[in-house]
Parts: sequence; structure tokens; C-alpha cells
Amino acid sequence: MIDFQNKSFLKMKEDSNYQKRVVDLIVPGEQILGSYKSVRDGVVFTSMRIIVINVQGLTGKKVDFTSLPYKRINAYSIETAGSFDMDAELDIFISGLGQLRFEFRGRSDIKEISKFISQSIL
Repeated sequence: MIDFQNKSFLKMKEDSNYQKRVVDLIVPGEQILGSYKSVRDGVVFTSMRIIVINVQGLTGKKVDFTSLPYKRINAYSIETAGSFDMDAELDIFISGLGQLRFEFRGRSDIKEISKFISQSIL
């Protein structure tokens, strides 16, 4: 399980190949919307939840998958990329667990991610 007191996923870049890691976790009717990868860890946004992938150990064979249903999100905040600061940020506050921060680099569509979260929590 993610340590919600100290966890942020930094400088993730869109990586469509990373979604292959969660294919076995997808339920009928669930669609993968986007996947992002940092050095070893990553996150996959689906139509129902956020799946956080935390690669552990020296070899990386041990992997923790944390499923965060959108309905558990109390609030979120986005910061879009600017002219000089090219990173976008997403902070989510999850009922009973805490806060997570995701930092996206490159051409991540943070507004599209925001739309899916809003549709699920409003």
C-alpha cells in the first residue's frame, strides 16, 4: 500500500506501454484512459479508478498495485503547465487515506484527466 504521508510520483511521462502492467486487473466494462511512467513507478487512469504501480526491491520483480476508486476522492487540484514550468500537477485527496501528488512532464492532458475525476465525484 502507498505511504500516503510521504508519497508523490514525480516527473511522469505518458507511456502507453505501461498500461500492459495492469491488464490483468481490469474488470469488464472498465477502459484504460491513459498511462504514465516515472523511472520505475507509474500510474494508470481508467474509467473507474486510478491504479498506482509501485515497483519495489532491487530487481523490480516485486510490484505493489494500489487501486483508488474515483468515488473515494474528496477533492482534487490541478496545475497546468506554463511557458517556463512545463510540468503539470495533480493533487488528489482520498477519503480516509490522505493526499497524493502526481507531477506530469511533457504533453500530458491534465484537463482531460480532471474531467474524468469530476464526472465520477460530482
